Amino acid sequence: MGVGESFAVGHFALGYVLGKASAKIAKTELNIPLVLMLSIIPDIDIVTPFLEHRGPAHSILMLFIVFIPIFSFYRKKAIPYFLALIQHSLLGDYIAGGRIQLLWPLTTGYYGMEISIKSQTNITLEWIIFLASIIIMLKTKDIVAFFQPHNSNLILAIPIFTVLLPTFLSFPLDVPAWLIPPHLVYTFIFLTSIIIDLFKLLKSTRLLNPFEF
Repeated sequence: MGVGESFAVGHFALGYVLGKASAKIAKTELNIPLVLMLSIIPDIDIVTPFLEHRGPAHSILMLFIVFIPIFSFYRKKAIPYFLALIQHSLLGDYIAGGRIQLLWPLTTGYYGMEISIKSQTNITLEWIIFLASIIIMLKTKDIVAFFQPHNSNLILAIPIFTVLLPTFLSFPLDVPAWLIPPHLVYTFIFLTSIIIDLFKLLKSTRLLNPFEF
């Protein structure tokens, strides 16, 4: 796992905070699992062979184009999800870990502040936004939603298998020791949510087919 290919903590936290704040301003409901999934979706290029990491999938122009039909249909309701999506490139990756093709296809140039993703500065920033997001989740009781059955929780399998679990499968660990606890917190919350939903689906299937074992 190379530099800039993990450390999802900041993306999750910042995506949630921006999504929550903008949803409150727009007075609209927020699908938290969807916001969290979108916050790391540009990193799908990590597991897509023909896409360069931090290339076109990280372009805010491409992300905006993808969201045009969503804005057309959902209007202001789409704002929290768009902010959660573009913060990945515009804030998170622009600041730390290297450079990105922020304006592809207008230009193939790379942009970014290039603060080392393993630097004390980045680790501190990720911890601050992580703690802020957890405090907000607890205060608003959004954390409870992860431990209740809801079909949207299943989409958390995307961040689990694309960025969180791979983080712990590399040897030696590429993640600084100080960022392991936040990664574990998100992994626990997401896996628990998925398991709860799977049990719900299993139970409903047995109710629909009582004679099948």
